[in-house]
Amino acid sequence: MAEGSELASVPDDQQTALEVRGLGRRYGRDWVLRDATFRLPAGRVCGLVGPNGAGKTTMLEIIAGLRTPSAGQAAVFGEPAGGTSARQRVAFLPQEKPLFASFTVAETLRLGRELNPRWDQALAETFVRAGSVPLDGKVGRLSGGQRTRVALAVALGKRPDLILLDEPLADLDPLVRRQTVSALLGEVAERGITVLLSSHLVAELDTLCDYLLLVAEGGLRLAGDVDEIISVHRMLSAPTAHVPTDSDGLPASLRDHTVVYSNGDHRFTTALVRPGGPLDPVWDVTAPTLEEVVLAYLEQHSFSPLISPHSHVSGHESKVAR
Repeated sequence: MAEGSELASVPDDQQTALEVRGLGRRYGRDWVLRDATFRLPAGRVCGLVGPNGAGKTTMLEIIAGLRTPSAGQAAVFGEPAGGTSARQRVAFLPQEKPLFASFTVAETLRLGRELNPRWDQALAETFVRAGSVPLDGKVGRLSGGQRTRVALAVALGKRPDLILLDEPLADLDPLVRRQTVSALLGEVAERGITVLLSSHLVAELDTLCDYLLLVAEGGLRLAGDVDEIISVHRMLSAPTAHVPTDSDGLPASLRDHTVVYSNGDHRFTTALVRPGGPLDPVWDVTAPTLEEVVLAYLEQHSFSPLISPHSHVSGHESKVAR
């Protein structure tokens, strides 16, 4: 299989919201996260995906300053993650949505105002009211969608430059999730906030995110602009009878390409590849969906990671398919 070429230069026309170098976290002898290295340009909405136990939550907690790394470092807008300057620019919303059930919504927003020097009361109240959430309502009596709206209002009210979201929409029904996402993305776009969103909702990523990070087996497998990631992959299909295999069981005609995923039965063979040159005309070639790319990378781990130019960190090797 052909690996991608080394990158000679790094784009520098965008401010870096987040830079991670060799980041790792170990518990005893087991590494939950290992050698994660990437940069996230400012103003992007980035999906963070991976199987359970891949280190997504650990990475977000390190960036938020809630956990210390065992190796490497992270910087938020050039400031060390966990430091006072970085903490003021970051809002972190875990899946559990840590709200006080006995507080009213108004009391919750007041607490946010007391704890955050950059607090925007008008923004927080407007976001809550837009979701028809009563300010005098007890948090513990709100619906799941209303509690999520309040938690996001607290995150936005902090006026962060970077929002970290750890599966914040997983417990919402599809309609409420869509409404909440639409409201959040509207505020994010208007204010130029960078978002790093951990999610298992792979099918919705292409409507939520313009950037992607994929972690698996403790390491970073994909990083970069969604359109760029899709552009360097091709989905192939052909009748199995026309696709001889090599000694490894892979289609012989793909030996000069990076095969991310290959599967065949007695009728058809399909493959997701990063082409290293012209493809055999036996294949029917189409552009993959983001979901197809993500699922293929989650299932297979025997190929080189793909780190796009936008995610390249100076001083570290990155690979991108030609």
